[in-house]
Amino acid sequence: MKKVIFFMTALCLVLSPLKAQDYWNTEIISVAKNQDNIKKLMKMNLDLLMEWNNRIYIIAGFNDFFKLQKENISFAPETLNFYPYKQSEVSLQEGLNGRYHSYAELERDLLALQDSYSNIARVIDMGDSLEGRNIYALKISDNVYQDEQEAEVFFVGCHHAREWISVEVPFLLGKYLVENYETNSQVKDLVDKCEIWIVPLLNPDGLEYSIHFYRYWRKNRRDNGDGSFGVDLNRNYSYNWGLDNEGSSPFPSSNVYRGPSAFSEPETQIIRDLFAQRNFQAVISYHNYSQIILYPWGYTNQPTSEAQLLDQIAGDMSGLMQAVNGKVYEYGQAGADLYLTNGGMIDWTFGTYNIPSYTLELPPIDEEHGGFFNAEEDIQPIFNENLQAMLYLIDWTVQNFNSGINPSTRRERRYGLRANLKDKNQFGREARDEGEDNAPMQNSKVKYNDLKTSNINSYATGSKSEIADFGIKRTHTANKANRLQYIPEQ
Repeated sequence: MKKVIFFMTALCLVLSPLKAQDYWNTEIISVAKNQDNIKKLMKMNLDLLMEWNNRIYIIAGFNDFFKLQKENISFAPETLNFYPYKQSEVSLQEGLNGRYHSYAELERDLLALQDSYSNIARVIDMGDSLEGRNIYALKISDNVYQDEQEAEVFFVGCHHAREWISVEVPFLLGKYLVENYETNSQVKDLVDKCEIWIVPLLNPDGLEYSIHFYRYWRKNRRDNGDGSFGVDLNRNYSYNWGLDNEGSSPFPSSNVYRGPSAFSEPETQIIRDLFAQRNFQAVISYHNYSQIILYPWGYTNQPTSEAQLLDQIAGDMSGLMQAVNGKVYEYGQAGADLYLTNGGMIDWTFGTYNIPSYTLELPPIDEEHGGFFNAEEDIQPIFNENLQAMLYLIDWTVQNFNSGINPSTRRERRYGLRANLKDKNQFGREARDEGEDNAPMQNSKVKYNDLKTSNINSYATGSKSEIADFGIKRTHTANKANRLQYIPEQ
Protein backbone atom coordinates (compact mmCIF):
# COMPACT_ATOMS: atom_id res chain seq x y z
CA MET A 1 0.00 0.00 0.00
CA LYS A 2 2.88 2.35 0.86
CA LYS A 3 4.39 1.87 -2.62
CA VAL A 4 1.06 2.57 -4.28
CA ILE A 5 0.71 5.84 -2.36
CA PHE A 6 4.27 6.79 -3.28
CA PHE A 7 3.82 6.18 -7.00
CA MET A 8 0.48 7.99 -7.07
CA THR A 9 2.04 10.99 -5.33
CA ALA A 10 5.00 11.03 -7.70
CA LEU A 11 2.72 10.73 -10.72
CA CYS A 12 0.50 13.57 -9.54
CA LEU A 13 3.49 15.79 -8.92
CA VAL A 14 5.03 15.15 -12.30
CA LEU A 15 1.78 15.48 -14.24
CA SER A 16 0.46 18.51 -12.36
CA PRO A 17 -0.05 21.57 -14.56
CA LEU A 18 2.75 24.15 -14.47
CA LYS A 19 2.87 27.75 -15.53
CA ALA A 20 4.85 29.34 -18.36
CA GLN A 21 8.63 29.19 -17.81
CA ASP A 22 7.86 25.94 -15.98
CA TYR A 23 10.20 23.48 -14.37
CA TRP A 24 10.04 20.74 -16.97
CA ASN A 25 8.57 18.05 -14.76
CA THR A 26 10.18 19.12 -11.51
CA GLU A 27 8.64 19.99 -8.18
CA ILE A 28 9.72 21.51 -4.89
CA ILE A 29 9.49 18.99 -2.07
CA SER A 30 10.73 18.92 1.50
CA VAL A 31 12.02 16.19 3.78
CA ALA A 32 12.57 16.18 7.52
CA LYS A 33 16.01 17.34 8.60
CA ASN A 34 17.58 14.58 10.66
CA GLN A 35 20.95 12.89 10.68
CA ASP A 36 19.71 9.78 8.87
CA ASN A 37 18.16 11.78 6.02
CA ILE A 38 21.19 14.08 5.73
CA LYS A 39 23.56 11.13 5.31
CA LYS A 40 21.37 9.66 2.59
CA LEU A 41 20.75 12.95 0.76
CA MET A 42 24.44 13.83 0.56
CA LYS A 43 25.01 10.72 -1.57
CA MET A 44 22.15 11.32 -4.00
CA ASN A 45 23.26 14.37 -6.06
CA LEU A 46 19.93 16.12 -5.63
CA ASP A 47 19.23 19.79 -6.31
CA LEU A 48 19.13 21.04 -2.71
CA LEU A 49 17.71 24.52 -2.34
CA MET A 50 17.85 25.28 1.37
CA GLU A 51 17.06 24.26 4.93
CA TRP A 52 14.24 26.03 6.74
CA ASN A 53 12.11 25.24 9.78
CA ASN A 54 13.98 21.98 10.30
CA ARG A 55 13.17 20.72 6.80
CA ILE A 56 15.35 20.34 3.71
CA TYR A 57 13.89 21.65 0.45
CA ILE A 58 14.70 19.95 -2.83
CA ILE A 59 13.91 20.46 -6.50
CA ALA A 60 12.99 16.95 -7.58
CA GLY A 61 12.51 15.38 -10.98
CA PHE A 62 10.77 12.11 -11.75
CA ASN A 63 13.84 9.94 -11.12
CA ASP A 64 14.52 11.70 -7.83
CA PHE A 65 11.25 10.42 -6.42
CA PHE A 66 12.40 6.85 -7.01
CA LYS A 67 15.73 7.61 -5.30
CA LEU A 68 13.90 8.92 -2.26
CA GLN A 69 11.59 5.93 -2.19
CA LYS A 70 14.53 3.53 -2.45
CA GLU A 71 16.14 5.18 0.58
CA ASN A 72 12.81 5.16 2.45
CA ILE A 73 12.78 8.98 2.76
CA SER A 74 9.34 10.49 3.16
CA PHE A 75 8.70 13.84 1.50
CA ALA A 76 6.01 16.50 1.33
CA PRO A 77 5.01 18.43 -1.82
CA GLU A 78 5.79 22.14 -1.46
CA THR A 79 5.57 23.69 -4.93
CA LEU A 80 2.24 25.43 -4.47
CA ASN A 81 3.44 27.02 -1.23
CA PHE A 82 6.15 29.00 -2.94
CA TYR A 83 6.72 31.57 -5.65
CA PRO A 84 5.79 32.02 -8.45
CA TYR A 85 2.49 30.43 -7.44
CA LYS A 86 2.04 32.84 -4.53
CA GLN A 87 3.11 36.00 -6.31
CA SER A 88 0.81 38.37 -8.11
CA GLU A 89 0.43 38.12 -11.87
CA VAL A 90 3.69 38.73 -13.67
CA SER A 91 3.71 41.62 -16.11
CA LEU A 92 5.09 40.67 -19.49
CA GLN A 93 4.53 44.08 -21.01
CA GLU A 94 8.14 45.10 -20.45
CA GLY A 95 9.63 42.39 -22.65
CA LEU A 96 10.39 38.70 -23.04
CA ASN A 97 11.17 38.28 -19.35
CA GLY A 98 8.92 40.95 -17.90
CA ARG A 99 10.93 43.66 -16.19
CA TYR A 100 13.86 41.32 -15.88
CA HIS A 101 16.41 41.36 -18.67
CA SER A 102 16.93 38.64 -21.18
CA TYR A 103 20.35 38.48 -22.83
CA ALA A 104 19.23 40.41 -25.93
CA GLU A 105 17.43 43.05 -23.88
CA LEU A 106 20.49 43.63 -21.71
CA GLU A 107 22.67 43.96 -24.81
CA ARG A 108 20.25 46.53 -26.22
CA ASP A 109 20.06 48.53 -23.01
CA LEU A 110 23.82 48.57 -22.45
CA LEU A 111 24.43 49.87 -25.96
CA ALA A 112 21.70 52.45 -25.46
CA LEU A 113 23.54 53.75 -22.39
CA GLN A 114 26.71 54.00 -24.44
CA ASP A 115 24.93 55.87 -27.21
CA SER A 116 23.25 58.31 -24.84
CA TYR A 117 26.26 58.93 -22.58
CA SER A 118 29.20 58.30 -24.86
CA ASN A 119 31.43 60.70 -22.96
CA ILE A 120 31.40 58.54 -19.81
CA ALA A 121 30.02 55.11 -20.79
CA ARG A 122 31.70 52.48 -22.93
CA VAL A 123 30.48 48.96 -23.68
CA ILE A 124 33.20 46.37 -24.15
CA ASP A 125 32.67 42.87 -25.50
CA MET A 126 35.10 40.89 -23.38
CA GLY A 127 34.64 37.62 -25.22
CA ASP A 128 32.19 34.83 -25.88
CA SER A 129 30.33 32.47 -23.61
CA LEU A 130 30.38 28.74 -24.21
CA GLU A 131 27.47 29.01 -26.66
CA GLY A 132 28.87 32.10 -28.37
CA ARG A 133 27.01 34.94 -26.65
CA ASN A 134 28.89 38.14 -25.94
CA ILE A 135 29.82 38.90 -22.34
CA TYR A 136 29.75 42.66 -21.88
CA ALA A 137 31.45 45.04 -19.51
CA LEU A 138 30.21 48.57 -19.00
CA LYS A 139 33.10 50.89 -18.19
CA ILE A 140 32.17 54.24 -16.63
CA SER A 141 34.75 57.01 -16.29
CA ASP A 142 35.17 60.68 -17.17
CA ASN A 143 37.76 59.74 -19.82
CA VAL A 144 36.23 56.45 -20.70
CA TYR A 145 38.44 55.70 -23.72
CA GLN A 146 41.63 56.28 -21.77
CA ASP A 147 43.48 54.30 -19.15
CA GLU A 148 44.10 56.73 -16.34
CA GLN A 149 46.12 56.40 -13.17
CA GLU A 150 43.11 56.26 -10.90
CA ALA A 151 41.13 53.89 -8.73
CA GLU A 152 39.23 50.96 -10.25
CA VAL A 153 36.33 48.94 -8.83
CA PHE A 154 34.52 45.90 -10.22
CA PHE A 155 30.88 44.74 -9.94
CA VAL A 156 29.66 41.47 -11.47
CA GLY A 157 26.30 39.70 -11.59
CA CYS A 158 24.78 36.37 -12.55
CA HIS A 159 27.38 33.70 -12.02
CA HIS A 160 24.28 31.57 -11.46
CA ALA A 161 21.55 31.53 -14.08
CA ARG A 162 18.48 31.43 -11.84
CA GLU A 163 19.54 34.50 -9.85
CA TRP A 164 17.82 37.05 -12.09
CA ILE A 165 17.94 39.92 -9.61
CA SER A 166 21.75 39.71 -9.64
CA VAL A 167 21.67 40.99 -13.24
CA GLU A 168 19.46 43.94 -12.45
CA VAL A 169 21.29 45.46 -9.48
CA PRO A 170 24.70 45.99 -11.17
CA PHE A 171 23.00 47.11 -14.39
CA LEU A 172 20.95 49.68 -12.50
CA LEU A 173 24.13 50.94 -10.85
CA GLY A 174 25.57 51.73 -14.27
CA LYS A 175 22.32 53.36 -15.35
CA TYR A 176 22.18 55.46 -12.19
CA LEU A 177 25.77 56.69 -12.52
CA VAL A 178 25.51 57.84 -16.13
CA GLU A 179 22.05 59.39 -15.74
CA ASN A 180 23.07 61.38 -12.64
CA TYR A 181 26.58 62.37 -13.63
CA GLU A 182 25.69 65.89 -14.73
CA THR A 183 23.29 66.69 -11.90
CA ASN A 184 24.66 64.91 -8.81
CA SER A 185 27.97 66.27 -7.51
CA GLN A 186 28.71 63.13 -5.51
CA VAL A 187 28.27 60.90 -8.57
CA LYS A 188 30.36 63.24 -10.73
CA ASP A 189 33.16 63.25 -8.19
CA LEU A 190 33.25 59.45 -8.02
CA VAL A 191 33.12 58.97 -11.80
CA ASP A 192 35.82 61.61 -12.32
CA LYS A 193 38.15 59.87 -9.86
CA CYS A 194 37.45 56.20 -10.56
CA GLU A 195 37.11 53.68 -13.38
CA ILE A 196 33.99 51.66 -12.61
CA TRP A 197 33.65 48.31 -14.37
CA ILE A 198 30.32 46.49 -14.37
CA VAL A 199 29.60 43.02 -15.82
CA PRO A 200 25.86 42.51 -15.19
CA LEU A 201 25.62 39.11 -16.86
CA LEU A 202 28.50 36.63 -16.66
CA ASN A 203 26.42 33.56 -17.50
CA PRO A 204 24.24 34.47 -20.50
CA ASP A 205 23.80 30.88 -21.69
CA GLY A 206 22.50 29.78 -18.34
CA LEU A 207 20.22 32.80 -18.04
CA GLU A 208 18.58 32.09 -21.39
CA TYR A 209 18.10 28.45 -20.44
CA SER A 210 16.57 29.56 -17.16
CA ILE A 211 14.12 31.84 -18.97
CA HIS A 212 13.03 29.47 -21.72
CA PHE A 213 13.34 25.96 -20.28
CA TYR A 214 14.06 25.49 -16.60
CA ARG A 215 13.63 28.34 -14.11
CA TYR A 216 15.90 26.78 -11.48
CA TRP A 217 18.90 26.24 -13.76
CA ARG A 218 22.09 27.30 -11.96
CA LYS A 219 25.22 26.43 -13.94
CA ASN A 220 26.50 27.31 -17.40
CA ARG A 221 25.63 25.03 -20.32
CA ARG A 222 28.76 22.90 -20.65
CA ASP A 223 28.02 19.47 -22.14
CA ASN A 224 29.82 17.25 -19.66
CA GLY A 225 29.69 14.27 -21.98
CA ASP A 226 27.89 11.99 -19.55
CA GLY A 227 24.34 13.20 -20.09
CA SER A 228 24.72 16.06 -17.63
CA PHE A 229 25.21 19.74 -18.38
CA GLY A 230 26.84 22.65 -16.69
CA VAL A 231 29.73 23.83 -14.53
CA ASP A 232 29.16 26.00 -11.48
CA LEU A 233 31.09 29.12 -12.49
CA ASN A 234 31.54 30.12 -8.86
CA ARG A 235 33.48 26.92 -8.18
CA ASN A 236 35.72 27.25 -11.25
CA TYR A 237 38.27 29.86 -10.12
CA SER A 238 41.81 28.73 -9.42
CA TYR A 239 42.35 29.71 -5.79
CA ASN A 240 42.13 26.41 -3.86
CA TRP A 241 40.14 24.95 -6.74
CA GLY A 242 39.01 21.43 -5.89
CA LEU A 243 40.52 21.59 -2.40
CA ASP A 244 37.91 19.15 -1.13
CA ASN A 245 34.55 17.72 -2.09
CA GLU A 246 32.66 19.66 0.55
CA GLY A 247 33.25 23.12 -0.93
CA SER A 248 32.63 21.91 -4.50
CA SER A 249 31.81 18.67 -6.26
CA PRO A 250 33.79 16.50 -8.69
CA PHE A 251 30.56 15.03 -10.06
CA PRO A 252 29.25 16.65 -13.27
CA SER A 253 25.62 16.10 -12.28
CA SER A 254 26.08 18.14 -9.10
CA ASN A 255 24.78 21.68 -8.90
CA VAL A 256 28.18 22.73 -7.50
CA TYR A 257 30.28 20.84 -10.06
CA ARG A 258 33.63 22.63 -10.25
CA GLY A 259 34.53 21.62 -13.80
CA PRO A 260 37.41 19.48 -15.09
CA SER A 261 40.03 22.09 -14.16
CA ALA A 262 40.36 25.59 -12.79
CA PHE A 263 39.31 28.23 -15.33
CA SER A 264 38.06 25.53 -17.69
CA GLU A 265 35.10 27.73 -18.65
CA PRO A 266 35.26 30.70 -21.05
CA GLU A 267 33.14 32.78 -18.67
CA THR A 268 35.63 32.54 -15.80
CA GLN A 269 38.56 32.91 -18.19
CA ILE A 270 37.13 36.30 -19.15
CA ILE A 271 37.22 37.42 -15.50
CA ARG A 272 40.75 36.05 -15.11
CA ASP A 273 42.00 37.91 -18.17
CA LEU A 274 40.26 41.14 -17.20
CA PHE A 275 41.84 41.18 -13.75
CA ALA A 276 45.26 40.40 -15.20
CA GLN A 277 45.12 43.64 -17.16
CA ARG A 278 43.41 45.96 -14.70
CA ASN A 279 44.22 47.26 -11.24
CA PHE A 280 41.01 46.77 -9.27
CA GLN A 281 40.92 47.86 -5.65
CA ALA A 282 37.60 46.25 -4.62
CA VAL A 283 35.04 43.73 -5.89
CA ILE A 284 31.40 42.80 -5.33
CA SER A 285 29.90 39.67 -6.88
CA TYR A 286 26.08 39.73 -6.75
CA HIS A 287 24.01 36.64 -6.06
CA ASN A 288 20.71 35.71 -4.47
CA TYR A 289 19.18 34.78 -2.22
CA SER A 290 19.69 35.11 1.59
CA GLN A 291 20.28 38.84 2.14
CA ILE A 292 23.80 38.69 3.50
CA ILE A 293 27.25 40.15 2.80
CA LEU A 294 30.07 37.59 2.74
CA TYR A 295 33.83 38.00 2.57
CA PRO A 296 36.82 35.58 2.37
CA TRP A 297 37.72 33.01 3.19
CA GLY A 298 35.09 30.70 1.81
CA TYR A 299 37.26 27.59 1.62
CA THR A 300 37.96 27.51 5.38
CA ASN A 301 36.44 28.77 8.60
CA GLN A 302 39.78 30.36 9.54
CA PRO A 303 39.89 34.16 9.11
CA THR A 304 42.17 36.02 6.72
CA SER A 305 44.91 38.33 7.96
CA GLU A 306 42.66 41.24 6.88
CA ALA A 307 39.50 40.00 8.57
CA GLN A 308 39.08 43.15 10.63
CA LEU A 309 39.11 45.47 7.61
CA LEU A 310 36.91 43.16 5.53
CA ASP A 311 34.44 42.99 8.38
CA GLN A 312 34.45 46.77 8.87
CA ILE A 313 33.70 47.49 5.22
CA ALA A 314 30.95 44.84 5.19
CA GLY A 315 29.47 46.32 8.35
CA ASP A 316 29.52 49.82 6.92
CA MET A 317 27.73 48.63 3.79
CA SER A 318 25.18 46.75 5.89
CA GLY A 319 24.48 49.87 7.92
CA LEU A 320 23.94 51.94 4.80
CA MET A 321 21.51 49.37 3.46
CA GLN A 322 19.57 49.31 6.70
CA ALA A 323 19.37 53.11 6.68
CA VAL A 324 17.32 53.06 3.46
CA ASN A 325 14.28 51.13 4.64
CA GLY A 326 15.28 49.23 7.77
CA LYS A 327 16.11 45.97 6.01
CA VAL A 328 18.99 44.10 7.68
CA TYR A 329 21.72 42.54 5.55
CA GLU A 330 23.69 40.28 7.84
CA TYR A 331 27.41 39.95 7.21
CA GLY A 332 30.39 37.79 8.04
CA GLN A 333 33.07 35.46 6.75
CA ALA A 334 31.67 33.03 4.18
CA GLY A 335 33.42 29.90 5.41
CA ALA A 336 32.73 30.60 9.09
CA ASP A 337 29.18 31.89 8.91
CA LEU A 338 27.60 30.03 6.01
CA TYR A 339 29.20 26.97 4.40
CA LEU A 340 32.49 26.05 2.80
CA THR A 341 33.16 26.78 -0.87
CA ASN A 342 36.30 26.34 -2.90
CA GLY A 343 37.08 27.73 -6.33
CA GLY A 344 34.92 30.79 -5.62
CA MET A 345 35.48 34.19 -7.15
CA ILE A 346 36.00 36.26 -4.01
CA ASP A 347 38.56 33.85 -2.58
CA TRP A 348 40.39 34.15 -5.89
CA THR A 349 40.29 37.95 -6.10
CA PHE A 350 41.35 38.32 -2.47
CA GLY A 351 43.90 35.51 -2.50
CA THR A 352 45.46 36.58 -5.80
CA TYR A 353 45.17 40.37 -5.69
CA ASN A 354 44.74 41.09 -1.97
CA ILE A 355 41.75 43.41 -2.42
CA PRO A 356 38.47 43.68 -0.48
CA SER A 357 36.16 41.13 -2.08
CA TYR A 358 32.52 40.47 -1.32
CA THR A 359 29.71 38.16 -2.29
CA LEU A 360 26.48 40.06 -1.79
CA GLU A 361 23.46 37.81 -1.56
CA LEU A 362 20.41 39.88 -2.46
CA PRO A 363 16.93 39.42 -0.94
CA PRO A 364 14.87 37.65 0.07
CA ILE A 365 16.01 35.78 3.16
CA ASP A 366 14.40 32.47 2.25
CA GLU A 367 12.46 30.56 -0.36
CA GLU A 368 9.13 31.13 1.33
CA HIS A 369 9.53 34.86 0.82
CA GLY A 370 10.31 34.48 -2.86
CA GLY A 371 13.69 32.80 -3.21
CA PHE A 372 14.77 33.30 -6.79
CA PHE A 373 11.34 34.67 -7.67
CA ASN A 374 11.66 38.30 -6.66
CA ALA A 375 8.53 40.11 -7.75
CA GLU A 376 9.10 42.54 -10.60
CA GLU A 377 7.99 45.46 -8.46
CA ASP A 378 10.79 44.62 -6.00
CA ILE A 379 13.62 45.19 -8.50
CA GLN A 380 13.90 48.94 -7.94
CA PRO A 381 13.55 48.83 -4.13
CA ILE A 382 16.25 46.17 -3.90
CA PHE A 383 18.54 48.33 -6.01
CA ASN A 384 17.70 51.40 -3.94
CA GLU A 385 18.71 49.73 -0.69
CA ASN A 386 21.99 48.60 -2.27
CA LEU A 387 22.89 51.88 -4.00
CA GLN A 388 24.44 53.74 -1.09
CA ALA A 389 26.62 50.75 -0.22
CA MET A 390 27.83 50.62 -3.83
CA LEU A 391 28.68 54.31 -3.80
CA TYR A 392 30.44 53.84 -0.49
CA LEU A 393 32.65 51.07 -1.90
CA ILE A 394 33.49 53.16 -4.98
CA ASP A 395 34.49 56.00 -2.68
CA TRP A 396 36.52 53.59 -0.53
CA THR A 397 38.57 52.63 -3.60
CA VAL A 398 39.15 56.31 -4.40
CA GLN A 399 40.22 57.14 -0.85
CA ASN A 400 42.55 54.13 -0.66
CA PHE A 401 43.98 54.29 -4.17
CA ASN A 402 47.74 53.61 -4.19
CA SER A 403 47.54 52.15 -0.73
CA GLY A 404 45.19 49.17 -0.77
CA ILE A 405 44.99 46.54 1.93
CA ASN A 406 48.68 45.77 1.74
CA PRO A 407 50.74 48.44 -0.04
CA SER A 408 53.74 46.13 -0.32
CA THR A 409 51.78 43.87 -2.65
CA ARG A 410 50.47 46.57 -4.99
CA ARG A 411 50.98 45.74 -8.62
CA GLU A 412 52.31 47.78 -11.48
CA ARG A 413 49.67 49.42 -13.62
CA ARG A 414 48.67 47.16 -16.51
CA TYR A 415 47.95 48.54 -19.94
CA GLY A 416 46.86 47.09 -23.23
CA LEU A 417 43.41 45.80 -22.40
CA ARG A 418 41.96 47.23 -25.58
CA ALA A 419 44.25 45.07 -27.66
CA ASN A 420 42.47 42.02 -26.31
CA LEU A 421 38.90 43.27 -26.11
CA LYS A 422 36.38 44.18 -28.77
CA ASP A 423 34.41 47.39 -28.35
CA LYS A 424 31.67 49.29 -30.09
CA ASN A 425 33.02 48.98 -33.64
CA GLN A 426 32.42 45.23 -33.43
CA PHE A 427 28.69 45.92 -33.63
CA GLY A 428 28.96 47.52 -37.06
CA ARG A 429 28.76 51.01 -35.60
CA GLU A 430 31.05 53.89 -36.20
CA ALA A 431 34.22 53.51 -34.14
CA ARG A 432 35.40 56.37 -32.01
CA ASP A 433 38.93 57.63 -31.70
CA GLU A 434 40.50 56.31 -28.56
CA GLY A 435 43.03 57.91 -26.27
CA GLU A 436 45.97 56.23 -24.55
CA ASP A 437 45.17 53.44 -24.11
CA ASN A 438 45.91 42.48 11.09
CA ALA A 439 44.96 40.52 13.84
CA PRO A 440 42.33 37.85 13.18
CA MET A 441 38.95 38.57 14.66
CA GLN A 442 36.01 36.54 15.86
CA ASN A 443 33.35 36.38 13.13
CA SER A 444 29.62 36.32 13.67
CA LYS A 445 26.84 36.17 11.12
CA VAL A 446 25.15 39.17 12.74
CA LYS A 447 27.08 42.20 13.98
CA TYR A 448 25.54 44.50 16.54
CA ASN A 449 28.06 47.37 16.49
CA ASP A 450 27.19 50.90 15.47
CA LEU A 451 28.60 52.27 12.22
CA LYS A 452 32.34 52.58 12.47
CA THR A 453 33.39 55.30 10.05
CA SER A 454 32.80 59.00 10.45
CA ASN A 455 32.17 59.71 6.79
CA ILE A 456 29.62 56.97 6.21
CA ASN A 457 26.67 59.31 6.80
CA SER A 458 27.37 61.09 3.53
CA TYR A 459 26.19 58.00 1.66
CA ALA A 460 22.99 57.37 3.54
CA THR A 461 19.61 58.67 2.52
CA GLY A 462 18.75 61.97 4.19
CA SER A 463 20.72 64.46 6.24
CA LYS A 464 23.05 63.56 9.09
CA SER A 465 20.46 64.66 11.62
CA GLU A 466 17.85 62.46 9.97
CA ILE A 467 20.23 59.53 10.08
CA ALA A 468 20.94 60.12 13.75
CA ASP A 469 17.19 60.11 14.43
CA PHE A 470 16.83 56.88 12.44
CA GLY A 471 19.18 55.27 14.99
CA ILE A 472 21.15 52.92 12.73
CA LYS A 473 21.95 49.76 14.63
CA ARG A 474 22.96 46.37 13.33
CA THR A 475 20.11 44.50 14.93
CA HIS A 476 18.76 41.14 13.97
CA THR A 477 15.05 41.31 13.23
CA ALA A 478 14.52 37.82 11.86
CA ASN A 479 13.43 34.89 13.95
CA LYS A 480 16.76 33.23 14.67
CA ALA A 481 15.19 29.87 15.35
CA ASN A 482 13.72 29.84 11.85
CA ARG A 483 16.76 31.44 10.18
CA LEU A 484 17.64 29.95 6.83
CA GLN A 485 20.63 27.65 6.79
CA TYR A 486 21.44 28.22 3.18
CA ILE A 487 22.57 25.40 0.89
CA PRO A 488 25.11 26.59 -1.70
CA GLU A 489 23.93 29.49 -3.78
CA GLN A 490 27.14 31.44 -3.42
